Amino acid sequence: MTTDNSTHFGYKQVATEEKVRMVRGVFDSVASSYDVMNDLMSLGIHRIWKKVAIQLANVRNGDHILDLAGGTGDLTKLFKKRVGKEGSIVLADINSEMLRTGRDRLIDCGLIGNIRYAQVNAECLPFADNSFDCVCIAFGLRNVTDKDGALRSMLRVLKPGGCVIVLEFSHPTDKITEKVYDFYSFKLLPKIGAIIAKDEGSYRYLAESIRMHPKQDELKQMMVDAGLERCEYFNMSQGIVAVHRGYKI
Repeated sequence: MTTDNSTHFGYKQVATEEKVRMVRGVFDSVASSYDVMNDLMSLGIHRIWKKVAIQLANVRNGDHILDLAGGTGDLTKLFKKRVGKEGSIVLADINSEMLRTGRDRLIDCGLIGNIRYAQVNAECLPFADNSFDCVCIAFGLRNVTDKDGALRSMLRVLKPGGCVIVLEFSHPTDKITEKVYDFYSFKLLPKIGAIIAKDEGSYRYLAESIRMHPKQDELKQMMVDAGLERCEYFNMSQGIVAVHRGYKI
């Protein structure tokens, strides 16, 4: 439960103005080991989830993309193959350490030219109206304090005919998967984080933040309420992850 002055940080209630600082601390801590941990946490399946999200975005040559909460640049790298030399991508993240890690990683891969970098807050995007053909946020919306405000901001910068893609951990669709997922998330994941990232607490927060994220139908309705149309979602891995998509008409 949240109020005007408080919100949740995992399972804790914190002052609204404190959440951004606390989330920043989590990702400052895990930035250097983020990619290794993603592979360990998902057994490499996160790469498939991201490719599905890219396919659902229907991005074409020459499109302009906002990769919001883009972290270490996985989706930017995939988007670049689709937009070609005529298109462009803005890799954006609220966290400077994640953004720096993503920029260095993409430069090391030789990916330069039509990629820009911006440290931004998803709730108040500093871009002009109707700027992007696609706005994608992957594994980042659950960390945003004002999700409704962020969705409205994404809609504003989206061009008519463009789509918003939300790739996010979600809620299992069956009880067996839910029980296994809970055991993994709360018993194993923090221990893996302690060993690999030397940070058990941050990975405990990440598990809690997933459980506090809106369920699939609730997030779909939030997108509708923000003004997006033709909203739908696609479950993957028995609902552990879902891709939501909505259009600006």
